[in-house]
Amino acid sequence: MTDVMLIWDNPLLFEKLFKEHDIRCQRIVSDSIGTPFIPPCKCVIIPTGFANRAYTNILTGIERNAKRLESFVRSGGNLVIFSPMVPQYKYGWLPMELEYIQQHQVTHICKDQQHEAQCLVEDSCCEVEFDGYFSKTDGEVVFKSHEGNALMVVKEIGEGRIIATTIHEFPSGEFLKWINGTAKKSKL
Repeated sequence: MTDVMLIWDNPLLFEKLFKEHDIRCQRIVSDSIGTPFIPPCKCVIIPTGFANRAYTNILTGIERNAKRLESFVRSGGNLVIFSPMVPQYKYGWLPMELEYIQQHQVTHICKDQQHEAQCLVEDSCCEVEFDGYFSKTDGEVVFKSHEGNALMVVKEIGEGRIIATTIHEFPSGEFLKWINGTAKKSKL
């Protein structure tokens, strides 16, 4: 039984975070999405650097499986996407408008309104590191930089949601529990 599918092609330090919080996590390569061997899960996470070939080769499989990822979200799953780590990127495979510009900074994050996803960071009053911002989005902006650039967006689609962030820190345990507690097991 798996709660989270982590899409990546080799081991990551990120995987230890799930064990620390008793969340069952399985790492899969993007080419295995949609195969009968992948069990249903509540959440799919795509880590930082997914579009940068210096880090991984998962992007082609993600793009090829865009419809399956959309179906997963519409059926109640949560899709969490971190930064692509390339100079500019348009998320053409998502069922939402989202464009990224790389720009490494440290800032205090700003909230225009409250949202449950803001538990991504344990202390939103502290400075956070981010590696870029979203220059275009039709999602709800839940964190901004001091300059007003979107650092985290949420878009509800069907019974699930897409959560995208450029914040370059491990998510809090509370966030990991929230993304699992608010999702339904869905087939990827």
